[in-house]
Amino acid sequence: MTTTPLATNAVPAVDPDLVAMMDAVFADHQRSGPSHGTGGRACLDRALWHRLESLGLARLTGSEQSGGSGAGWHEAAVLLTAAARHGIRTPVGEHDLLACWLLEAAGQPLDDAVRTVHLRGRDAEHDAPVAWAAEVDRIVVVWWTGDEYRLADVERATMSVTEGANLIGEPRDTVRAELAATAGVPVSEALVGRLMRRAALIRSIQVCAALERAVELSIEHVTARVQFGRPLAKFQAIQNLISDAAAEAALARAATEAALDVAVATEWDSVNLDFLIATARSCAGHAASVVTRNAHQVHGAIGTTREHRLHEFTRAALAWRSEYGSVRHWDEQVAAAATAAGPEGLWALIADSR
Repeated sequence: MTTTPLATNAVPAVDPDLVAMMDAVFADHQRSGPSHGTGGRACLDRALWHRLESLGLARLTGSEQSGGSGAGWHEAAVLLTAAARHGIRTPVGEHDLLACWLLEAAGQPLDDAVRTVHLRGRDAEHDAPVAWAAEVDRIVVVWWTGDEYRLADVERATMSVTEGANLIGEPRDTVRAELAATAGVPVSEALVGRLMRRAALIRSIQVCAALERAVELSIEHVTARVQFGRPLAKFQAIQNLISDAAAEAALARAATEAALDVAVATEWDSVNLDFLIATARSCAGHAASVVTRNAHQVHGAIGTTREHRLHEFTRAALAWRSEYGSVRHWDEQVAAAATAAGPEGLWALIADSR
C-alpha cells in the first residue's frame, strides 16, 4: 500500500482548452438532439461516438500504445461531467474507464469496438442489469468460478440480452451467458476490487454533475421569475431552499473530488480509499434527495413538466445514485469503517489520505 502523504497542491489542473472542447462537443450534440429508441430508451448514437473517437475522447485514459489518448482520471471526470451537464447519454465511462481499462490491465488485445462490463461476482445476481449491453459491440464479462475470477471479451451478438432501462432511459439490460463454455483468462481479486471502486466513483462524478446543473437551473429560474412584484430570489424561503441545495451539491462534489484525488495520487492503492469512495457515494446519494426536492419546489408546476429540462438532471441523479451500490449500502460502509476505527482512529480515518 502507498504510504506517502499527499501534498495539498498535488492535483494537476486540467487544460482549460480541453475542458472547453469537451463541453462544446456535448453542447453541439444537445442542439442537434440525442437519439432515443422506443419508449424513451436511449440508443448509442454512433455519429456522436465516431466524433468522440475522432477527438481521442472515446478512449481518453487508454495508453497510447493500445490506441488510447494517454490522459488521466481528472480529464475523464471532466468528460463525464460535461456529458451529464448537457443531458447526453453515452457509455464513455463504461467503455473507457471500465471495459477497456480492464482488458488493458489484464493484458488482452483491444480494437475499436464499443464495450461495456458485466461483472458477476461472488454475491452478484445472475440477472443484474448491465449498462448499455444491447447497444455495444462487445461485453467484457468477469465472473467468479468458485475458485477465481476470470475475464472474457465476448461479442454481444453471441449473448442473450433482454433490453431494460433505468429511470432516465439509459440501457440497463439483462445479460445471460453460458460461461461454462468460455475459457477466459484469470484476473486477480485485487483487480476486480479496483474495477468496482472505479465504477462506484464514475457514478458519483455523474451524480455531482447532474445536481450542480439542477442547482444552476433553479438559480436561473428564481432570478428571472417575478412574483408579487419582485424576483423569487428575493424571498427568504426561496433563498433557503437554494442555499441548502447548493450546499449539498458542493459537499457531494468535495467528497467525490477528495476520493478521486487520492485514488489517482496513490494509483488506487490507498488504505483509506474504500472509506473515501463510500463517503463520496453517501454524500452524493443524500444530496440527490435534497437537491431534487428543493429544485422542484422552487420551480413549482413548471418543474414537473416534460418540456422543462429540470427532470433530465434530477431523475438522472436519482437513477445514478442507486447504481453500483445503493445509498443504504454506502451509508453502511461509512458507518462500519467509522466503528472499526473507534474513537482513537476516527480522525486518522478522515484526515489521513494515504
